[in-house]
Amino acid sequence: MGLTNFVLTVAGVSAVILLLRSDVKQSASIFRRNVKHVRQWLEEETADASKAIEKSAKELESKISPKDVPKKDKD
Repeated sequence: MGLTNFVLTVAGVSAVILLLRSDVKQSASIFRRNVKHVRQWLEEETADASKAIEKSAKELESKISPKDVPKKDKD
């Protein structure tokens, strides 16, 4: 009886370990894939933001006339 309980316990623990190992591997691969997607989205958003900043700066420069710019003080 004691030997049967021991064998069943070892079999149960081994089954749990095998299931958890495969689950951890699958979760890790999904996590890596998600990180790649998030990194790609951030790079795209950064590029879009820099383009928008350059565009707004050019529009602002075209709206400001040279006489509106204050002169530098001489020290």
